[in-house]
Amino acid sequence: MELDADTVERDLVKLVLTVVELLRQLMERQALRRVETGDLSEEQEERIGMTLMLLEDRMDVLRTRFGLEPEDLNIDLGPLGSLLPKGD
Repeated sequence: MELDADTVERDLVKLVLTVVELLRQLMERQALRRVETGDLSEEQEERIGMTLMLLEDRMDVLRTRFGLEPEDLNIDLGPLGSLLPKGD
């Protein structure tokens, strides 16, 4: 079995970024639900919004660094479809 160090590193980064992206999307949806129900103060809304924007920016930097596109992070789960919603 031959392993290329660059390929292994890129694949590992791809997997980690996929998990982080899934969590980011889940956190974003939860935050939107909490905003809609009025569960958050203005300060909390601002802080969550800023945190999510910073995380998305950091994800862009890391994807660029490793030559990945957003769609590269969407794992095909076979008959179940893709892991992440299309267009996110």
